[in-house]
Amino acid sequence: MAIKQVIVVRKDIRMGIGKSCAQVAHASLAAAEIAMENYRSDYLEWKQTGEKKIVVAGENQEQLGRLFEDARTLNLPCYLVRDAGLTQLKPGTITTLAIGPAPEEKIDKITSHLKLL
Repeated sequence: MAIKQVIVVRKDIRMGIGKSCAQVAHASLAAAEIAMENYRSDYLEWKQTGEKKIVVAGENQEQLGRLFEDARTLNLPCYLVRDAGLTQLKPGTITTLAIGPAPEEKIDKITSHLKLL
């Protein structure tokens, strides 16, 4: 069973490359910490097999919200990033969503239609 993490980045808001990278990092780390605490065997396998991450484009806030709820319904570790508003965005702006680390087949049920960023 392969384990991966998918990070969804909103493409309808303007973020500089550095800002976007920071948001991806926030999402990835937070979801991994959730997995480490609550899905330990998946987390450990992910760590031992290269920490596979896939970054994809999300259409808008509504899509990220739906994906977040779908991930929760499937009992997947997930984290929705809300920006602090210190630089380019308004406080509370949803920027990214990380799902996993978790089994690929579970994550693919809700993310396989998304295009790579």
